[in-house]
Amino acid sequence: MTQSLSENLLSLLLEQETPRRTVKPVVQQKATLEADKIVVRGARQHNLRNIDVSIPRYKLVVMTGVSGSGKSSLAFDTIYAEGERRYMDNLSPFIRSFLDQVEKPHVDYIGGLSPTIAIEQKTVSKNPRSTVGTITEVINYLRLLYSRIGIAHCLNCGTAIHRYSPADIVSRISRLPAGTSIQLYTPDLLHPGQLIPKTYITRIELPANQDQHWKEELFTLVKRALKAGNGSLLLATEQEEKLIFSEQRICPRCGTPFPELASYQFNPNKPGGMCSDCNGMGTRLFVDPQLLIDPTLSILDGAIKWFGSLRKRSHTFWPLGNLDDIAAYYQIDLETPWQELPQHFRDALLYGSEDKIPMQIEHDGSNGHWSFEKEAKLPGLVQQLYRLYHNTTSETSRKRYATFMSQQICQTCQGTCLTAEARAVTLGGKNIHEISNMAIEHVYAWLTELEETLDNEAWGIAAEALHEAQRRLRFMLKVGLNYLTLNRAAPTLSGGEGQRIRLASQLGDGLVGVLYVLDEPSIGLHARDLHTLLETLIDLRDMGNTVLVVEHDELTMRSADWIIDIGPGAGVRGGELVYAGPPAQITEAPRSITGQYLSGKCKVESPRGKQRRSPQRGWLSIKGATLHNLKGVDVSFPLGLLTCITGVSGSGKSSLINGTLYPALMQAIHHTTPEQCGPYRSLEGVEQLNKVINITQDPIGRTPRSNPATYVGIFDTIRQLFAKTEAARAKGYTAEHFSFNVEGGRCEHCKGHGQIFIEMHFLPNVWVTCKDCNGSRYTEDILAIRYKGKNIADVLNMNIGEALAFFNDTPKLARMLQTLCDVGLDYITLGQSATTFSGGEAQRIKLAKELSRMATGKTLYILDEPTTGLHFADTQHLLNVLHRLVDAGNTVLVIEHELDVLKTADWIIDMGPDGGEQGGYLVAEGTPEQIADNPKSITGRYLRAIL
Repeated sequence: MTQSLSENLLSLLLEQETPRRTVKPVVQQKATLEADKIVVRGARQHNLRNIDVSIPRYKLVVMTGVSGSGKSSLAFDTIYAEGERRYMDNLSPFIRSFLDQVEKPHVDYIGGLSPTIAIEQKTVSKNPRSTVGTITEVINYLRLLYSRIGIAHCLNCGTAIHRYSPADIVSRISRLPAGTSIQLYTPDLLHPGQLIPKTYITRIELPANQDQHWKEELFTLVKRALKAGNGSLLLATEQEEKLIFSEQRICPRCGTPFPELASYQFNPNKPGGMCSDCNGMGTRLFVDPQLLIDPTLSILDGAIKWFGSLRKRSHTFWPLGNLDDIAAYYQIDLETPWQELPQHFRDALLYGSEDKIPMQIEHDGSNGHWSFEKEAKLPGLVQQLYRLYHNTTSETSRKRYATFMSQQICQTCQGTCLTAEARAVTLGGKNIHEISNMAIEHVYAWLTELEETLDNEAWGIAAEALHEAQRRLRFMLKVGLNYLTLNRAAPTLSGGEGQRIRLASQLGDGLVGVLYVLDEPSIGLHARDLHTLLETLIDLRDMGNTVLVVEHDELTMRSADWIIDIGPGAGVRGGELVYAGPPAQITEAPRSITGQYLSGKCKVESPRGKQRRSPQRGWLSIKGATLHNLKGVDVSFPLGLLTCITGVSGSGKSSLINGTLYPALMQAIHHTTPEQCGPYRSLEGVEQLNKVINITQDPIGRTPRSNPATYVGIFDTIRQLFAKTEAARAKGYTAEHFSFNVEGGRCEHCKGHGQIFIEMHFLPNVWVTCKDCNGSRYTEDILAIRYKGKNIADVLNMNIGEALAFFNDTPKLARMLQTLCDVGLDYITLGQSATTFSGGEAQRIKLAKELSRMATGKTLYILDEPTTGLHFADTQHLLNVLHRLVDAGNTVLVIEHELDVLKTADWIIDMGPDGGEQGGYLVAEGTPEQIADNPKSITGRYLRAIL
C-alpha cells in the first residue's frame, strides 16, 4: 500500500537522530505571558542558541550586535517570519496554493505577536517603469488632478482650450464693448486648424444697457447655435476675429479638437498615455559608433568590432557585401587606421550610401562553386545592426548586438515617456512631466501654491486628491527624501532610500497595533538627516505601534526605549542574548561589546593612529561631470591614499563615483563599460592605474552550493590535497571526486545538497537532512578518504580559525585563511552557504580575496557605504583592511557617511551643499582637519565634534 505524503514526511523526521529537548508546556507559557510584551522562547534559527527574550510592545526597540551575531535571524527570520506564517495560515487553502509558503522558524513559542510588517533593505523594484511616484502613489493623485482640472493646450497653435457652457459663452460675449457687432455661425470642423463658418445663425449688436431680458434672449440664441453646431459655435466680429466656443475640447483659435482627458492618459505605462516610439520608456537603444568602432585600428585589424580581424578571411559578404569591392569602389586602402580614412567612406560604411557598387558574389556549396556580379546599394552597419537586434529570436545574439548600442533620449517625446497630448496639459503653468522632474520638496511647495490659486469649482473637484498627495509628500520629507524626484526609477534607488520610501508609505497608511521590523533605516543618511528619521520612527511608535529596528547607529541606539544586544561574537560565537534593557544601562553589561563602545571604553581608531598619508604619487582627475544633478564638477583624487567621498543624501556622491568615474575607468583601463557612463569632459591620470575594482555588499554567490572556500579559490587546492593521498590514488580518485557539484563523489540522493526538499502543498515546505549521507553531501567511499585524520566533510565544517591551524603547513592555503582571519571572519565555516552571509560579511570576504592577491600598487578600489550592516567592532576590522590595501600602494575610494570612517581617512571630498538640485557641487576637499575647519561644509560641523 502506498504511503501518503504526510506518512513519508513523518518517517523521514523520525529517522533524524536529533537530541530530545525539554519544552515548557504551552499552557504554562501562556499563563506567564504579559499583555504588554512579545515573548520569544527557545529561538534556534540559524546560529541562535535557544534564546528567550521579551520585547516590550508599543516601544521603539533597537536590536544590535556585531555582524553575523544573529540579529536578523531573530528579528526577521524568527519574529517576522512567524508573524507572516500565522497570517498566511488564516487564508483559505485555495489562496495559499498561489502563494509562497513561509517555512516555520525554529522556535518553541512566540506570544503576544501583533500583525507584522517588515521594511527591509531590498531593491524596491527592478522594473524600470517603477518610480518613486508610482511606489508612493503620489503620481496617481497628480494624474487625477491633471485629468480633472488641467488646462489643455492646442497641439497646433498652443492656445489654451476650455469647455464652455452656454452661461460661460454669454458671460464672455457680455464683456465685449458696447456697440460691438458679432455674428454666430455653426463651424465647419472637418478641417482642423482652419476656422471656416458653415451655417449663419444670427447677428448680434451689443447694447449699452445689457438688462436681464437681453441676457435671457442671448442665452436662448447661444443654446440654439450650440445645438445646431453639435455643441460648438463660431463667433466672428467686424474686425474679422474668429473664435470657437464649444462644449467639447476644441481650440477656440484654430478649431483643432483635443481628446477628452482621463487619468490614464498621463500614465506612460498605459497604451493611451505612453509615447508610441519608445513605448513609454523615454529612451531608445541606438547603435553607438563609439562602441562599434576602434578608431586606432585598420578595418583588416578589427576596427569594426562586429567583424573583428579580417586578415584570415578571404572575403566578407554579409551584412555589407564584399569589403574588398567596397574599398576598391571608394579607392580605399583597408590597411589604413579608421581615424585616417576619409569621412565620406566612414559615413558610407556606418550609415549607408545610395551609390550602386559593383560586387563579385561567390559561393561554395553542395552544387559546387559559383559566382556572379551585381550592383548594390550600401545599407550601412548602423541600419543592419538595428534591424538584426529587433528581428533576432536568439537572446545570445541580442545581447551581443546590444554591446554596440547605447541608450539615448527618445526624440519623439524628448524623454518624457508621454504622448504629445499629455504633455500639452498644464496645471499651475507646468505639465505633469515637469512636476515629476522636480524634487519632492519643490513638488510639495508647488501643490501648496496651487491650492491657493484654485477657484471654488476647481477646489471642489480637486481638494481630496490634492490633500492626499500633500500628505504622502509630507511623510517623504520627514524621512529625509526631499531631494528625490517623482520620476526617479526604482532600480536606481539605494537600499536605504527604498526602505525609507516604504517607511513613508506605512506612515501614510496610519495603521495601529502593528509590529514594524526595520533593517538599518539610517543607511545612506548623513548625520544631519538622522534626527528627522528618528522623529519618524517615534511618530510610528506614538501612533500605537511596536517598532523593532535592527541598527548600529549610536544616536538611534541612545534614542531607543529598549535595546537588545545579540552576541557576544559572530557565527558560532554569537547567537546569545547579551543584554536586554534600557540603553543607559548597557554600558554596565560586562559581555556587551556594544556597551563598551557606547561607554567610550572602546573606540574605532585608524590603525595608523593620527598619522595621515599625504598626496605624493599624483592625482586622478575627472572634469566636467554632469550626470543627474552634478554641475560640471571638476574633482581630483589623490593616488595611494584612502579617500572618503561624503555629503548629505542626494548631493551627487554616487552620480560622481558609481555613475561617472567607475564606468569611465572601466572603459579606459579594461575597455569595457559595465553600465551607462555619465557625461564628462576629460579623465586625467588614468595611466597610473592598471586595474579598477568595485567591491559591493552583493552576495558572493546566489545558490547554497557557493561557499567561502569556492569563492576565494582554496577549495580546488583542498580537493587536490585529498586526491594526492595514498588511499585516493589507490582507488583512482581525482580532485573532481571531492566536489559536491558534479557526479562521481557526491551523494546522488540529494545531489550534493546534504538535504532533501519536501513540498507540502498547503503547508510550509520543509528541508530534511538526507538519510543517505547524513548531510555530509558525499558518498561513504569518498568520506573514507582522510587527510591528516579528517575527511572532506570534516574540513568543510571547520571554521576559518580551525582550518588555518589544520593547513598551516600548506602556504597557499595558510596565506588565504590568515587573510580571512585578519578581516575578522575566523568564525565562518569553509562550507557555509553563501546565501547565509550578511552584506558586511560578503564584502569582507571579497576584500580578503583582494588582499591575498599580489600587490601591484596600481589598483583603484571603490566601495559604496561599506559600513552598511557593520557594528563598531566590524567597522574597526574594515578600516584595518582598507588601510592594508593602501599600505600596499593601492588607492581606495569610499563613499561614506560614518564619522568613524571619515575621521581616519587621508583625504575627504565633500559634495553638496544640499541634496537634489541644491547639490551637485564640490563643497570642500582636504584632510579631515581641513574639512572640519571649512565653514561651508555641513560634514565638517559633525567631524569637528569628534576630531
